Amino acid sequence: MDKEQQIINTLSRIEKKITEQTLTQKKVLSFQEAAIYTGYSSSHLYKLTSWGKIPHYKPAGKFLYFNREELDKWLLRNRVSTTDEMDSKASTIVALDDK
Repeated sequence: MDKEQQIINTLSRIEKKITEQTLTQKKVLSFQEAAIYTGYSSSHLYKLTSWGKIPHYKPAGKFLYFNREELDKWLLRNRVSTTDEMDSKASTIVALDDK
């Protein structure tokens, strides 16, 4: 890889990082921004919206927009407990059954 290509690759990575950081500051995201923010492909994100599985807005009936805070809540739903948490719950249940 020549020096010019290395510079282009480095600039591309910097641009991507700046874009990602900017998205964390915005309240409303466009469809493409939401795809970048969530890490989903455009195709998958579109399917999620058409299936009504992800919160979104269509103010003019055409373009899709997303509330970043709602996306965060949606992404963090269905939390999976750690093994330590499950062991603790199991211990509590066993202790209650022994009484």
